[in-house]
Amino acid sequence: MRILLVEDDAMIGKSVQLGLKREGYAVDWVQDGVAAELALASQVHEFLLLDLGIPRKSGLDILKGLRGCKNPMPVLIITARDSVADRVAGLDSGADDYLVKPFDLDELCARIRALARRRGGRPAPVIEHGGLQVNPVTREVRLDDVPINLSVREYALLIALLEHPGVPLSRTQLEERIYGWGEEVESNTIEVYIHGLRRKLGAHWIVNLRGVGYLVPERI
Repeated sequence: MRILLVEDDAMIGKSVQLGLKREGYAVDWVQDGVAAELALASQVHEFLLLDLGIPRKSGLDILKGLRGCKNPMPVLIITARDSVADRVAGLDSGADDYLVKPFDLDELCARIRALARRRGGRPAPVIEHGGLQVNPVTREVRLDDVPINLSVREYALLIALLEHPGVPLSRTQLEERIYGWGEEVESNTIEVYIHGLRRKLGAHWIVNLRGVGYLVPERI
């Protein structure tokens, strides 16, 4: 999943970005409201972590603009504003959750996973498809109850494909989901990770629709 982090505090922003990258997320970080609007216009992000007290344009204005455009992207506010009035204003403006600084990275990740489950219509924390089980909390992958060891990128690619089984994603769409700005992407990178997943899971798990993209079959 590709996350847009909007945070003007350099220490917090860098810490959160690095922590989420270690969890397998692609994270783009901007430090003001105008940059956030430009990033959101690219329509490559699937999740927004939004500070309220940012320069040039407030977090609430960014949020209201996003919802005014009918964008359903999950939004988690991260802010030092801890009054009840601030929480109510954030949630009533369209935020899905509200987390007060300072916070623990484990809690932040748990809230991101919860909102991602809600977006995908999955009440259970474990993703199950055919004989495959994926636990986003531990990042453990099991196939027919046998543990499967995946790299961080292979895991991120598998999660992207499992979001909507039967729906193909192009190479460009997959790159957008697992890489952030400034990360070098070689021309055959996606194919390398797809080959790794097929080798570890079985070739039938990842279908290549020539000229269209890759998918996990709706039924295995």
